[in-house]
Amino acid sequence: MQNKGIIKLFALLFGLVSIYQLSFTFKANQIEDTAEQAAIAKYAETEDDYQTKRNIEEIRYLDSLKTSKIKVGDKFESIDVYNLGFAKYSYTEVENNAMNLGLDLKGGINVILQISVRDILKGLANNSKDPIFNKALDDAEELQKDSQDSYLQSFFTAFDAIKGVTKLASPDIFANRTLSDEIKFDMSDNEVKSIIETKIDESIVSAFEVLRKRIDKFGVTSPNIQRLGNSGRILLELPGAKDIERVKDLVTKTAQLQFWETYKTQEVLPYLMEVNQKLIEENKKKEAKEETKEEVVDAAEVQDETSSAIDELTGQIETDSTNVADINPLGIQGYGNGGSVVGMFLAKDKEKVMAHLNAPKNRASLPAEMRYVRFVWGIQNEDSEFSELYAVKGNRDNEPELSGAVITDARQDYDQVSRPAVSMQMNAKGAKIWEEMTKKAYETQGYIAIVLDNIVYSAPSVSSGPIAGGNSQISGAFSLTEAVDLANVLRAGKLPASAQIVQADEVGPSLGQEAIDSGMKSFIIALAFVLLWMIFYYGKSGGFADIALLLNILLIFGVLASLGAVLTLPGIAGIVLTIGISVDANVLIFERIKEEIAKGKSQKESIKDGFSNALSSILDANITTGLTALILFVFGTGPIKGFATTLIIGILTSLFTAIFITRLLVDWYINRGGKLDFSTSLTKNLFTNVNIDFLKKRKMAYIISGALILASLGSLFTTGLDQGIDFVGGRTYQVRFDQDMSVEEVKSDLHTVFESAEVKTIGGPNQLKISTKYLVEDSSTEADEKVQSMLFTTLQKYLPEGMTYAEFLDGSGDKKIGKMLSSKVSPTIADDIKKSSIWAILGSLVVVFLYILLRFKKWQFSLGAVAAVFHDVLIVLGIYSLTWRFMPFSMEVDQTFIAAILTVIGYSLNDTVVVFDRIREYFNENLGWKFDTTINRSINSTISRTLNTSLTTLVVLLAMFLFGADSLKDLLFALIVGVIVGTYSSVFIATPIMYDTAKKGNATEALKKKAKEDGEEA
Repeated sequence: MQNKGIIKLFALLFGLVSIYQLSFTFKANQIEDTAEQAAIAKYAETEDDYQTKRNIEEIRYLDSLKTSKIKVGDKFESIDVYNLGFAKYSYTEVENNAMNLGLDLKGGINVILQISVRDILKGLANNSKDPIFNKALDDAEELQKDSQDSYLQSFFTAFDAIKGVTKLASPDIFANRTLSDEIKFDMSDNEVKSIIETKIDESIVSAFEVLRKRIDKFGVTSPNIQRLGNSGRILLELPGAKDIERVKDLVTKTAQLQFWETYKTQEVLPYLMEVNQKLIEENKKKEAKEETKEEVVDAAEVQDETSSAIDELTGQIETDSTNVADINPLGIQGYGNGGSVVGMFLAKDKEKVMAHLNAPKNRASLPAEMRYVRFVWGIQNEDSEFSELYAVKGNRDNEPELSGAVITDARQDYDQVSRPAVSMQMNAKGAKIWEEMTKKAYETQGYIAIVLDNIVYSAPSVSSGPIAGGNSQISGAFSLTEAVDLANVLRAGKLPASAQIVQADEVGPSLGQEAIDSGMKSFIIALAFVLLWMIFYYGKSGGFADIALLLNILLIFGVLASLGAVLTLPGIAGIVLTIGISVDANVLIFERIKEEIAKGKSQKESIKDGFSNALSSILDANITTGLTALILFVFGTGPIKGFATTLIIGILTSLFTAIFITRLLVDWYINRGGKLDFSTSLTKNLFTNVNIDFLKKRKMAYIISGALILASLGSLFTTGLDQGIDFVGGRTYQVRFDQDMSVEEVKSDLHTVFESAEVKTIGGPNQLKISTKYLVEDSSTEADEKVQSMLFTTLQKYLPEGMTYAEFLDGSGDKKIGKMLSSKVSPTIADDIKKSSIWAILGSLVVVFLYILLRFKKWQFSLGAVAAVFHDVLIVLGIYSLTWRFMPFSMEVDQTFIAAILTVIGYSLNDTVVVFDRIREYFNENLGWKFDTTINRSINSTISRTLNTSLTTLVVLLAMFLFGADSLKDLLFALIVGVIVGTYSSVFIATPIMYDTAKKGNATEALKKKAKEDGEEA
């Protein structure tokens, strides 16, 4: 092998980088464990609602690591929590570099939000009463049920079908006063459509921006937010989020854009000083009386405890003396300069400061004219440790004088001195109120705060008199990015669109930890078997393959961490399946080396030729598997995308380790004078003299397969499949009890409440999976809450006495009783998922057909491979249809099942391609052989590889099935069936069909001629 030095260097660097990347994951886990232990130590189980308190304390601890800073010279810098000698990292940097765990491993929530394009259209049309317009909106809703188009495209289609002489540029629709600058009466429908498409996209971008800022504030690790095409859907993934109800409220409420007058520094300063003095006196009294904690722990003391914990973890001490309890307990870092900012505080103290300022005993001392004052934080600058505090002039009803609903447009602009600014336009009503507000601010030299979601984005003064006409510009110390963001926020404030959760998955943290534990257990068992098997079967060379396999696993995790990919439970299954792929490559190489040795070649020559001859089969087998994984990645979402990601990465790293690393180790041993037999005394002559006439048995195989396919089709048309909510819509809950449950009894109780409900045992007899279509058409959070509350009420008699609704929802206390997981899919999303799944399967078949046609040049090979795949898929579907009613685990057909089907397709093709490669090779080497002789000998020569790979893959899958997570059993069962059927079909279906179609006409001679030409070219 050439360039050994480069390969060694690359492997060494690749391995070191992987270890470096993974070290952040280990450090992040250590810090999170420390935070968890600190929370447990602080709140005993005897306290009320101790689990919630622990969750809050854990978040506070980790947040303090992010926001706390130490003084270094004249600057404040983040605390270092990880020192590698050559580099130091803060917790934020450690967290960003650590491997991201998916929802099913860490707990949390994953939702798809549907921004209502219908609402946006109505807003753009000023809530038009035009009957054609409104009927088109209704018709678009119906079209959406059976369409993959966006709602906007469906609206245009519906409008065109019924418009008659009505135009989109009608003054009663889009050529209204609001859009008069852009849409003219004489515009064609196509011109208007282009403008509306832009407006819709801007509105969704604005909504996306608001959601992103909300999620950033929420404080979860590794949040993911992304738009899904042009559908108006937004995906939110928040692994580790524990307050699920708060998340739902956060992402579904309408953006609250408001304009408030503010107090000036000098008006609020006396109150700040008074609160600070009261805290000083309280602390002195506590010290004098040596009182223990009789009330809720003071927020200042909480900060001291958190700081101590940080000191213990990092060995660093905060040097900022302004937080000393007896001097400055409120933590004032500075005052405003007479403008709208009333004070400066450390960002980490915001919660404490707000608690003191809003405490009833303190607010009682406010002057009468300030009794409705609202304290609001300014937008946080990422580069600053300080936060600005504003005081806005509230009122009894807590309603602003002007809200964002009046803004019709906003855009990034530049002021008179070319600084970034924001221009905005209001409707007539808003313009009038704005003129009055700016007039008052001008006369009093006051300020007007622009507040979104309770954060002040800007609080400009009015320096040039009242602003009439509703056109105004906001300028300040904005960067260009901040100006663009503020324009987006202002547009979002007037956004009339609602956001509904159309798909959601919630996983309790304890269930996630159980998934990690079971996943690791099954992974270690599977890996141990494979490592021992390779040594048992191939001796020392098997040990070299094991070293390459271990490096392969290290590289997979390293690449995942480096790319910031999310590791999911199906992703772990993908890694375990990669073990089988990696073993397959080594088995192919070792079997070819054994063949070369049997021909009488020297050891070095046999190794060289063995690696060379196996390369074609390895590449073909992995490319076909990789193509199906790629399609899965394109069409999949969430955990399924994670499965595809790990599978693709695993295929690439497996090729590298099997082809190069194993070769390096083998060559190193041989060059030192070692001898390798690539077998042991027990396996030396195994499968060497196999001479089975497989083609002779093909008619019997056709009969067996035909019977299985007929039985499968019969069951599919009569019994059908157990379609999960992914395909039909609905809500599913996984509930754990402290006793074994009767499925029929629970089902009967739920039927009386929900009219229809499916109840199944999952995992153990004390754990049930409950699905219902009750209120399936209603995607609102109110409907979610109603169904969940009804479920609790119905199940209450089976739950521990005294369990509250909150404890039931938490499901992650020490007893781990209650709701462990929940999912929701709206009918529209379900229809889209079903269609995407069908296209994914069909797409993979077409791609594979074309690849094999391109690779083998004859359609007979493609036909045989695709026929075998159809055969495998039908039988897997049939077995699911026949057995789902009585299997002790869930066998729902959902996205996970589709992932299994596509993996079965890839595995079946992997086997088939290896046989086809050998047939092509034998055609080239033995042109005088009969057609059937060539095929039989090809199958016999690969039987050792086929059985070896299938056995190791099966054992790996069985280990995961028996010891892995309950939620993966349906995926693994399908894969187990697929591996068995796929191994059978590659020998008894794919090859015989290729043979039967090729022997007719001149196909056989054409194959031989092609083989001869290939040999001459070579």
